[in-house]
Amino acid sequence: MTSADPRTVGRLALGCAPLGNLFSAVTPEDAQATVDAAWDRGVRLFDTAPLYGHGLSEARLGRALAGRPRDQYLLSTKVGRLLTPLRPGEAPEPTIFADVPPVQPVFDFSSDGVLRSVDASLERLGLDRFDLLHVHDPDDHLDAAERGAFPALIRLREEGVIGAVGLGTNLASVANHFVGRVDLDWLLLAGRCTLLDRSGPDEVFDRCAEHGVRVLAAGVFNSGVLAAPEEGASFQYAPVPPDVLARAEAMEELCEAFGVPLAAAAIQRPLREPVVETVLVGARTAAEIDQDADLLDVEVPAQLWQELDAL
Repeated sequence: MTSADPRTVGRLALGCAPLGNLFSAVTPEDAQATVDAAWDRGVRLFDTAPLYGHGLSEARLGRALAGRPRDQYLLSTKVGRLLTPLRPGEAPEPTIFADVPPVQPVFDFSSDGVLRSVDASLERLGLDRFDLLHVHDPDDHLDAAERGAFPALIRLREEGVIGAVGLGTNLASVANHFVGRVDLDWLLLAGRCTLLDRSGPDEVFDRCAEHGVRVLAAGVFNSGVLAAPEEGASFQYAPVPPDVLARAEAMEELCEAFGVPLAAAAIQRPLREPVVETVLVGARTAAEIDQDADLLDVEVPAQLWQELDAL
């Protein structure tokens, strides 16, 4: 068992995109309180990325974890984007993060780009090593990631700079491309093992089991609609389509008949898969991470799972 084994940290991990001002600003105090609350609830795996807040999430997470015993938590971040300073007068490209520093994320899956990204992340986080490093969103850069990023990460793993090599993607097809093709330890798959989208289990989880790749399931609420299915909710980081909203509302009605919050079924759904040992949830306040931890403890009857599967 490596130090980056999710079984050492339980079922819940904290995703730190919200701490990078995802959609709206988060105060430094709320960021600190969120990490503290996660720690108090037993969370020991914290996931971030240079993209999240254009470096802000990494910096905030590093400060929030400073002073915690380094051997008692796992730190996960990502490579594939370099943060390039904006030139004077240069306008930043649109982003889903608010109040970001004056840098622009630029895709770079080369070996050199990976090493530069690692150095920059170590500095922002104030650490000397990572437990897990993911190649982040190589969806349109499959060949470059296979030639450059993954071999670089495997060398870093051999050198002890990182504990494990991962792939972070929103697409089951991208996961299916790399699982068994490169020497992966983990797959971080977002939004594809949920009540609304089962492409992960359908398309790639058997391959993960075959090749010993552990799955970290993220995006369990499909970016919001499975937490609160209502007009204006978000689905996959965009406004929810009417047909998807109708499915979520039907699931909510079914859960209510069993006295179970829809969000409880949503957060527990990935853990029904043998290759999923940990769910990764984003939170922007201490109250949110407390709520997520409570939802994991809600009993979901077997009959409800059967009826949700039938939907």
